[in-house]
Amino acid sequence: MPAPIAAVERAVEQMRGLKFINPVIPDPVTHQQLVRGLLKSFDTSYPKALYDRRSLAWQTIGVIPHGTSIRHALENFGSSAVIGYYDTLTGKLVFIGTKDPTPYERDTLAHELTHAIDDQHFGLERLDRLGATCQDEASAAAVAVVEGNATYVQLQYVRQFLTPAEQLRFVQEANASGGSAGDIPPFIIALQQWSYTQGLQFITALVAHGGETAVDHALTVLPASTEQIIHPERYPNDVPTPVDVPDFGPKLGRGWTDLDVEGIGEEWLSLALALRLPVSDAASAAAGWDGGISRAWSDGTHVAVVLSTVWDTAPDAAEFASAMNRWIGAGDGQAATVLPPSGTSVRVLFASDVSALGRLETAAA
Repeated sequence: MPAPIAAVERAVEQMRGLKFINPVIPDPVTHQQLVRGLLKSFDTSYPKALYDRRSLAWQTIGVIPHGTSIRHALENFGSSAVIGYYDTLTGKLVFIGTKDPTPYERDTLAHELTHAIDDQHFGLERLDRLGATCQDEASAAAVAVVEGNATYVQLQYVRQFLTPAEQLRFVQEANASGGSAGDIPPFIIALQQWSYTQGLQFITALVAHGGETAVDHALTVLPASTEQIIHPERYPNDVPTPVDVPDFGPKLGRGWTDLDVEGIGEEWLSLALALRLPVSDAASAAAGWDGGISRAWSDGTHVAVVLSTVWDTAPDAAEFASAMNRWIGAGDGQAATVLPPSGTSVRVLFASDVSALGRLETAAA
């Protein structure tokens, strides 16, 4: 192994307080080679049929523009923003760089090596299982822990292992490397970035109160929800309340069948509300979340979606309902309505058109 890469591996071992159990041989590649490798796994990570259906549901809710493909947007994001990855299934580690990496490339390498060492000790393939079994909230929370920890370590690497001159060069390289968001919807960008930014805050809070031992515990006992990531004091005891939406397909009419079902957490709601409301208002309205799910139906032409949520208290529910009314009002004539809160429960109805919304209101009554 090239000495500069081996030095980064030793630094990661020191910062994590762990040793690599099995050898990891990072593969420096070009940007084109990395993108080709990423796209090979897309069918597994983002099944086309599922994400085509989810795209229709998200368009109907109003968090992405009509005609947007979530999968296509994620492909664009990966092609423009991803500079390294570690595959938990194969143990392959790839980063854009050379065998004599620059300070910026070594920083990326430290991030991916953190994934590798965490995987060897804590089994990160569990994240793949969460995603494959559609445990959306648990999956998003687990990704935030893993990405937050890798981000924490790479920041420590810059501070502890780069000379002042290398740190300056690192900043210059980082500033020059910014990719273009292109036509990627803001909501999808926000979801992708959240794991790193909010995950970092979660890990920083754990380290402040319990050191690396607390991080190891979080990688062993993964958080159950994004609420626990946003509010570290709620980890691990404040678990979500299960929420269900009955099948309104038969009540909607002939030909209406299930389109998509998705767990909806505090992260998703906060980022969605922030598309049309001030960020502070969105965060406040999403706080107090205790469980959520969306279920969508279609007859092949029209789409109807129910977003069902539960909250810690009745005032939390009322605040969310009020924020959703404001959010719908700020849209462009959206077919949607917020049903009156029932105790700590709030349902929001969305449809592709007024006629479908009327059918959904009747079905949900």
